[in-house]
Amino acid sequence: MVIVEGEYLHQFHYPNLVDGPTAVQVAYNLQLASAKAIRAFKKINQNPDGKIGIILNLTPPYPATDSDADKRASEFANMWLNQFFMKASTIGKFPEALLSVFQKDGVLFETSNSEMKLLAENTVDYLGINYYHPHRVKAPDISPKSLAVDWLPDKYFDEYEMPGRRMNVDKGWEIYPKAIYDIAIDIRDNYQNIEWFIAENGMGVSREERFLNEEGVIEDDYRIQFIEEHLYWLHQAIKEGSNCFGYHLWCPIDCWSWKNAYRNRYGLISNNIHTQIKTIKKSGRWLNQVVQTNTTRTSNRVR
Repeated sequence: MVIVEGEYLHQFHYPNLVDGPTAVQVAYNLQLASAKAIRAFKKINQNPDGKIGIILNLTPPYPATDSDADKRASEFANMWLNQFFMKASTIGKFPEALLSVFQKDGVLFETSNSEMKLLAENTVDYLGINYYHPHRVKAPDISPKSLAVDWLPDKYFDEYEMPGRRMNVDKGWEIYPKAIYDIAIDIRDNYQNIEWFIAENGMGVSREERFLNEEGVIEDDYRIQFIEEHLYWLHQAIKEGSNCFGYHLWCPIDCWSWKNAYRNRYGLISNNIHTQIKTIKKSGRWLNQVVQTNTTRTSNRVR
C-alpha cells in the first residue's frame, strides 16, 4: 500500500499523482503480480519444504469514537488499507463489500476471469508484516455524496489525531504498541491463522548524537522502551495462539533513506557517515541480552 499511497494518492513518491481510480488499478496490478510470482515459484521450486510469502505494510485503522459513522469509516479504511491485500494474498479473493463500493462508484479495476482464477489459486504460505504506527480515522467532514469531485478512497474517512497520543515527534508517527497485538489476533481469527513474522518494526530518531555518553555510546533508552513494549504485546498474542514465528527490526545499522537521507536513525548500530565508524548503541547491547536470555528487562518472555 505504500507504493499506491505514495505514488498515486499522497504525492510522497514519484510519479507524485493524485488519481484515485488509477490507485485502485495499481493496487490490483500489484496483487496480480504477486500471484504471478507465486505461480512461477511453484513451477521452479524443487524443495519439498519450500515456501513463498509476501510482505505487507499494515496500519490498523481505529475509529475516533464508538459512533456508527466513525465505525463505518474505520471499516472502509481497513478494507482499503489492509484487507484488500491481506485477503487476496491469503484467501485468494478481495473484500466483497469493498468491490461493491468500487463498482457503485465506477472505479472497479479492470480484470478478467482468468486473472481472478490465477489470484484464487496462488496464495502465500506465510506473511511478513511491517508495522510502525496505527491509523486513526473518523467519519468524513464532507459527505461522500458530494457532487463534481474527483474520486479518492479517503472520501469515506478522514484522518483523526487522537488527543493525548504518544508520538515519535521526529518521524511524526504515533506510538501504539498494542496495535501489533491487534494485527496478530486479526491474522489468527480472519486469515486462517497463517504463519507470519514481523518484517519491520522500529523507531527513527534524528540527531542521536544528543544521547552520546562519555564512552561514545548512544544511550537510546527510548528505542529500548519502544521495542520492549512491542515485544510485550506480540508475546501476548503468541500466548493466545497467533502463529507468529519471528520479529525483525528496521534496521541493524543506521542506513540511508530515499526520502530523508540520514536524518532519521533507526539502527541498533550507529554509523558515522563522515568516518564510516560504526558503534553499537545501548539498544543493540540490550537486544543481544534479550536474544541470549529470551527475556526483557522486566522478565517478560518474548518467544
